[in-house]
Amino acid sequence: MSGTPHILVDADACPVKDEIYKVAWRHAVPVTLVSNQYLRIPDHPLIDRVVVSDGFDAADDWIAERSDATKLVVTADILLADRCLKAGATVLKPNGTPFTTSSIGAAIATRAIMADLRAGGDQIGGPAPFSGKDRSAFLQALDTALVRMKRG
Repeated sequence: MSGTPHILVDADACPVKDEIYKVAWRHAVPVTLVSNQYLRIPDHPLIDRVVVSDGFDAADDWIAERSDATKLVVTADILLADRCLKAGATVLKPNGTPFTTSSIGAAIATRAIMADLRAGGDQIGGPAPFSGKDRSAFLQALDTALVRMKRG
């Protein structure tokens, strides 16, 4: 990999924006938050915001089109994660769990099964509430991923 790491954030529902800023500042890594609506961001030269149209998958398309081996993408969206992995990006969920080329197939299959169950009227629970443990795991995973990317 050549080039400085750059964090791309699927920002509309991202619960770890503050954590991303802290780690990015420590590593001097630029961050771009991509959303369908205006988001308030810190006034800092490493932090940028892109507001895309409210069209279906507009933010996902923007992120996927710019993903490569220098990008670290933060998203909970499984299909976006798949697109970014195929482009060579490192991808983390907001709870710190990495999406990998070996795990994405199972994640996509599980997503499809859950969608079928919901479509059939089954009452299924959603994800567990986001916790402090998730936040801590994300901080550790983001820091580790950036160190790895910087080393090449």
